Amino acid sequence: MTFPGFTQTDFDVFTIPGLEARMEGIQGHIQPKFKVLGEELCDEAAMLAGNEMFLHIAKHARRKVNAPVDTWMAVCDNKRGYKQHPHFQVGLFDDRVFIWLALIYELPNKQNIAQRYLNNLKQVRSSIPQEYVLSFDHMKKDAVAFHELNDQELTEALIRFRDVKKAELLIGLNLDSSNPVLADGDAFVKLVKETVASLMPLYKMACQA
Repeated sequence: MTFPGFTQTDFDVFTIPGLEARMEGIQGHIQPKFKVLGEELCDEAAMLAGNEMFLHIAKHARRKVNAPVDTWMAVCDNKRGYKQHPHFQVGLFDDRVFIWLALIYELPNKQNIAQRYLNNLKQVRSSIPQEYVLSFDHMKKDAVAFHELNDQELTEALIRFRDVKKAELLIGLNLDSSNPVLADGDAFVKLVKETVASLMPLYKMACQA
């Protein structure tokens, strides 16, 4: 099966009221697409990273009352879990798709990664395309355009990522739900692969920290 792309039906899942009903929508509409996309992405990321990569699809198992406002898949080099490891993430809110290199607060060596990025600030800056955005909390939609950050602001963001326990660092693309590339499965897969390739130097740097 080839990846069919995302349509408005996928985004409409997040308007379904109730945890159980929305989870059925996520499982029925979005997760099968994640599986197809994830298998392609695992192969590509493994080739670029030089080691096996594994697909994880968010189960939202901790949720007992509130329905999820987003959902995602993750690819990383650990078979058992992804949250404690640098990983690539593709997911949806109700109005956008995100493609991230995700370094989230569960990382045990978050401080080492942040310090390594700080020590190699020029390399970090040159590794991030100008059209990318940065987020500091994977649970919120807020993102800042990378090209708007000067060196001091980037340094401050990395220091906060290092020193604040809950601070995170997500680097990549946000695509509006109306973006035509989302509905073109082949074009979207190509874009995701290109994004992962562009972020691979930062992923490797994080893994080696």
